[in-house]
Amino acid sequence: MFKSIRTFIGAKNFATSKKFYNDLGFIETVLSDTLSYFKIDENLGFYLQKAFVKDWVDNSMLFLEVEDLETYFTEIENKNLTKKYANVKLSNIVYNDWGKEFFLHDPSGILWHFGNFKEL
Repeated sequence: MFKSIRTFIGAKNFATSKKFYNDLGFIETVLSDTLSYFKIDENLGFYLQKAFVKDWVDNSMLFLEVEDLETYFTEIENKNLTKKYANVKLSNIVYNDWGKEFFLHDPSGILWHFGNFKEL
């Protein structure tokens, strides 16, 4: 019955954020001068808007579950995004009771959680 769920996020600098997400590995579909859709596979994606509301962006978080967290972390680390973009931060992998994750802040400050849940 359901096919996908997509969030909308804002950007402090739309052009910089678009380049960041392309470098991160997302595929961009430009929908207008102020809106792009970024997908990582057929049903996983989000809309990036040329809109910046500080309180909204500062409180935006996304969680992307990945199958092999360690391999994906190494891929992200090797992209050197923290050196290419101001304000981008990458954490180490954190191990929790429910699973493991690492964090990546985009150029606008949006917090991404990349994680893997423990099997029950």
